[in-house]
Parts: sequence; C-alpha cells; structure tokens
Amino acid sequence: MTSQTPRQLADQLKSDPISVVDVREPVEFSSGSIPGSRNIPLSRLGRTSLPEGPLVLVCQSGNRSAKGLAELLRRGHPDRLTDLSGGIDAWQQAGLPIHKRSGAPLPLMRQVQIAAGGLVLLGVILSTVAPGWIWLAGFVGAGLVFAGVSGFCGMARLLAAMPWNRVRA
Repeated sequence: MTSQTPRQLADQLKSDPISVVDVREPVEFSSGSIPGSRNIPLSRLGRTSLPEGPLVLVCQSGNRSAKGLAELLRRGHPDRLTDLSGGIDAWQQAGLPIHKRSGAPLPLMRQVQIAAGGLVLLGVILSTVAPGWIWLAGFVGAGLVFAGVSGFCGMARLLAAMPWNRVRA
C-alpha cells in the first residue's frame, strides 16, 4: 500500500507506532498540521535523517507527498512508506484534528490570492487615469496562468521569503 485515507491514518496513529512527516514548507506547516507530525520540507527530504520505522508523508493536497514517497522508494528507503491520500485538505474534510501554531501567518495561497487580486484591482483602477496601467492586470493574469500550467508560482516564492512568513522550527 503506497497511500492511505485520512481515516486509515487516524486509526493507525491510535494503535501503531508510526511517524508522520509533513513535507510542506514551514509557513504552511505552522498554519495547520496533523498533531505529532514532524516538518521536513520536500526540498530537504533526501538530506535530512528520517525517523525510524513506518513513515507516512503528508502535504497539502497529496502531490508533494507522492513525489517524496517516490523519491524515498527510488533511494531504497528501508522502512514501510505511505502517503496521505488527499493531504491535509482531506484530513480536515474528514473532521480530524489539526494543530495550528498561534500567531501563524495566513496560508501562502491565500496570501497569493490577496496580492494577485489587489494588483489586478489596482491596475484596473489606475487604468482609468492612465491606460497603460491595464498592463499590470494583464501581467498578473499571465503570471497566474503560467503558475497553473507550470506548477511554479513566482509570487508564492516571493511571499514565502517575506519577513512575516519566516517561521522558526
């Protein structure tokens, strides 16, 4: 079995010694995680020592944890490995408990939505004064399309580096 449902993981956490490794970035982890999980971002997964025994990898939607699972299997990781199907989103939809760090910043995607929406609105408003400002709205729209197609969101990377998103481990 390479993936499991939130209910299966919740039952397993009650009865078996299992480690949950959250592969999201620290700012995402601080905004809501499975109680007792450990944060090892996907970018550091191959360079960080992992807990012994069975592991379950978790991310927001299941995409990054599946990539991490494939990488660890490719490297010949000796322990039992699975990932959480649907990620934290599915965990929350199942009504299972979430640990939220107090004072955590807004989730990164909400920050992107606020920033992108604000820039588009600003471009449209300013274009009533000077028509060239409409290009700001077009630039942001093109960036969002590129992010959707490629999976790379420059605005998210930029926002993640902002001081309010620096989270201590």
